[in-house]
Amino acid sequence: MLKDNVYMPAVAMRGLVCFPRLVMHFDIARELSVKAVEESLKNDRLVFLTAQKDVYIERPGEEDLYKTGVVAEIRQTLKTPDNVMRVLVEGVYRARTVKFKEENGMIKCAVKKLNDYSRYKPDPVEQTAISRSLKDIFERYAELVPRMPKELVASIMCQDDIYKLFENIAYNINLDFYDKQALLEESNIMKRLGMLYGCLVKEVEVLELEKEIQDEVKENIDQNQREYYLREQMRVIAGQLGEDEGQDEAYDYIDRIYELKLSEENTEKLIKEAERLSKMPSSSQEAFVIRNYLDTVLELPWNKSTKIKLDINKAAKILDKDHYGMKKVKERILESIAVHGLMPEVTGQIICLVGPPGVGKTSIGRSIAKALGREYARVSLGGVRDESDIRGHRKTYVGAMPGRIMNAMKIAGTNNPLILFDEIDKMGNDFRGDPASAMLEVLDSEQNKEFRDHYIELPFDLSRVLFVTTANTTDTIPAPLLDRMELIELTSYTREEKFHIAKQHLIPKQIKKHGLKGTQIKINDDVIYMLIDFYTKEAGVRSLERVIASLCRKAAKAVVSGEVKRIGFTRKNLKAYLGAEKYLPDEKLSSDEIGVVNGLAWTSVGGVLMPLEVLILEGKGNIETTGSLGDVMKESARLAVSYVRSIARKYNIPEDFYKTKDIHIHAPEGAVPKDGPSAGVTMVTALVSALSGIPVKCDVAMTGEITLHGKVLPIGGLREKTMAAFKAGLKTVIVPEANRGDIDEIDEVVRASLNFVYASRLETVLETALRFESKADKSLMIVRDDSNQGQNASVTS
Repeated sequence: MLKDNVYMPAVAMRGLVCFPRLVMHFDIARELSVKAVEESLKNDRLVFLTAQKDVYIERPGEEDLYKTGVVAEIRQTLKTPDNVMRVLVEGVYRARTVKFKEENGMIKCAVKKLNDYSRYKPDPVEQTAISRSLKDIFERYAELVPRMPKELVASIMCQDDIYKLFENIAYNINLDFYDKQALLEESNIMKRLGMLYGCLVKEVEVLELEKEIQDEVKENIDQNQREYYLREQMRVIAGQLGEDEGQDEAYDYIDRIYELKLSEENTEKLIKEAERLSKMPSSSQEAFVIRNYLDTVLELPWNKSTKIKLDINKAAKILDKDHYGMKKVKERILESIAVHGLMPEVTGQIICLVGPPGVGKTSIGRSIAKALGREYARVSLGGVRDESDIRGHRKTYVGAMPGRIMNAMKIAGTNNPLILFDEIDKMGNDFRGDPASAMLEVLDSEQNKEFRDHYIELPFDLSRVLFVTTANTTDTIPAPLLDRMELIELTSYTREEKFHIAKQHLIPKQIKKHGLKGTQIKINDDVIYMLIDFYTKEAGVRSLERVIASLCRKAAKAVVSGEVKRIGFTRKNLKAYLGAEKYLPDEKLSSDEIGVVNGLAWTSVGGVLMPLEVLILEGKGNIETTGSLGDVMKESARLAVSYVRSIARKYNIPEDFYKTKDIHIHAPEGAVPKDGPSAGVTMVTALVSALSGIPVKCDVAMTGEITLHGKVLPIGGLREKTMAAFKAGLKTVIVPEANRGDIDEIDEVVRASLNFVYASRLETVLETALRFESKADKSLMIVRDDSNQGQNASVTS
C-alpha cells in the first residue's frame, strides 16, 4: 500500500462517488483517465478516485475536482469494441488531495489517508433513535422503489451496527452525486446518518409525488376505456331494442329550424347538419360538435326585432337626465332619431365618440339605447389582437366558438340592438390576423347585410344594428376603418360642467350607494369647487367621483360610530378629512413684468395657464429653449426671433440683438412635455417685452399661432384654454380672429367674465398686452396698415 504524500494516478469521476469497501464499476473513455488506469495496473493497481464538480468539463484542473476522494483497488478491466474501458474497483480508504499535477497525459495526486470515521463515540440513545428513524424512512423508500431486493431490505431492517447500517443504505440507493460527496467528506458517523436521513426524506417525497401522478394518469386511462366499452354496449342494446334517441333529437332540431323561417339556402344547410346528427352515436365527439353548433345558430335572433320608440322629446329628456352638457352629441343623436322616423329603411349611421378618459363615452351609448328603446350590448375591443375574436373560429377546431359580434347579438336577443364597440382605438394585430380589418365589414352598411361568422357559416344581416364606437384618440385607428364612422368629439369637462355633474349626478349617486340619506350628509358648493380645483386634475370626472365617495365613506363611519347624526363638509373642515391639497392653482403673474407673459395651453386634462419667460443676456446670438419644449415650439421660437428682427426699429430694439445677445426662452414645470404651435404669439410678446424693456400686463393671457409676416392663425382647445384663464382670475384673453366663431361654445359664465380681444395680426396682440408708461412710448408702435384700419381687432365682454 502506498504511503501518504506519494503521487498516484487519479481518475476524475463524472457523476459518481466511490466509498470505502464499495465495489462498483464504471466506464471511461477520456485519454487522461485511461492512461491513469493503465499506469495503476503496471504498479500496485491502486488509483485515486475523486469526483468532478462540473460533469461537463472535459479536461478538469485542480480547482475542478473535489479534494476528498477514495483510494480504490482495480479488480478488473475490460475494453469494449468501441474503445471504452470498463473498470471494476473496490474502495480501500478515504483520502484527501495534498498535491496535484498532470504528467504524461494523466492526472496524478499526492494524497493523505483519512480515517473512515472519526473517533467520536456516539451516545447509545442517540444511536437507537437515528437507527430507528433511518429504518422507518428506508422502509417507505423501499415500498416506492420498484424491484428493490427483499434480501437487502431484510438485512437493513435487522442491522444493529450503525456503521454497517449507513454503508448498506448509502451504497444501495440512488442519490445525487452532490449528496454522496457530502456524505463522503463527513467523518462523524452521527452527522453522516443525519445527512443520509435528510436525503432519504427528500427522495421519498419525490417518489410519492411521482407515484401520485402515475396513479392519476392510469386512473384516467382506465376510466376512458371503461366509458368507451359501456357506450358501445349501450349503442348495441339500443339498436337491438329499436330505441334510437338520436333520431328523436334530430327531428326536434329540424322542427326548430323550420320555425325560424330562414332563407331556403340557410334552412337546407341546417337540416343537413341535423341529418348528420341522426346518423352518428349521440355520445360521439362529432355529435357533440354538431349539437353545440345547432344550439348556437338557433339561439341567434334571426327574425326577432324590437319596436323602436321614436319620441324625440322623451329621448331628449332621457339624454338630459343622464348627462349634463354635451350639446353637440345630443343634437346628433336626436337628428338620427328624427331621420329614422321619416325613413325607417335608412341604415349605416355609425357614430364614433372620441374624447379623453372619464368624460362619459360608454355611458352615452347606454343612454342612446334607452332613448331609442333598443336592446343594448357592449363589446370591449381593448387589447383584441386575434381576428377570430371578431369573426369567430371555424367549428372544425377544438373548442371553436362564434366571434364577439355574434355573441353580442345573442346577448341582445334582437336583430336591431345598439352595439357599443368600446375602445376601438386599442385593437392590435399580430400573426393571428388583424381584427381592425375584420371590423371593416361589420361597420360597412353595404357589406354587413351578409356578415359571415366563421363558426356560424351562414350570412347574418347586421344592417339593422345601430353601431356606436368609442375611442380616446383617432391616431391609432386605421384610415379605412375611420372613414366608415362619423366622429363626434367629446372635449374635457370645464370647471363649471364638473360642478354641475357632481351636484346633479355624482353626489346623489354616491350618497345612495353608501347607504346614506340626504339629511345625514351635506356637501357645500364651495367644497365641490375645492374638490375640482385642488384634489383632482383630469379631463373627466372619475377621480372627482372617487373623492366624493371618500367623503361619503367618512360620513358613513361618523354616523355609524355615533359621533354625529349629521355631517357637513365645508371649506374650513375639508382638509381635516382629505388632507392637504394635492394640486396647486395655475401660477399667474401678480404684477406687470418684463419678458414674462401668461400663455394658454391645452392638455389631456383640460386647459392650463402656462407662463412663458424670456431672458436677454450678453452673448453671441444663441437661442436657448428649456422647459421640455417639443420640436414645434422650438420652431415657433426661431420664428418669433425672426419676426422681432423685422419690427425691432418700431420698439427701439437694437437691430443687431440677434448677434450681440443670447436669448433664453423658458416654460416652467420643465418635467411636463410641451408642444404645439399655439404659443407663437406668447413668444413674440415676451421677446418684444424683454428686448424693449416694456412690461407685459399681468391680467392678460393669450393664445395663437403666428406666421413669418405677423399674421395670427387659429388654434384649437379654445373652450378649455379660456376656462383656465377664468379660473386664474384674468380679465383679458387675446384669441385669433379666426376663432371668433368658437366663442359660442365657451361656457356662459366664462363669456360673461372675460374680455376677448380678437387679433388677426401681431400688432394688435402687442398693443393689447404691453403696458406703455406714456403716450410717447405708445407712439413708438406703428399701428396697423391703412388698408386694415379698425378691422384687425375688436373687444367684447
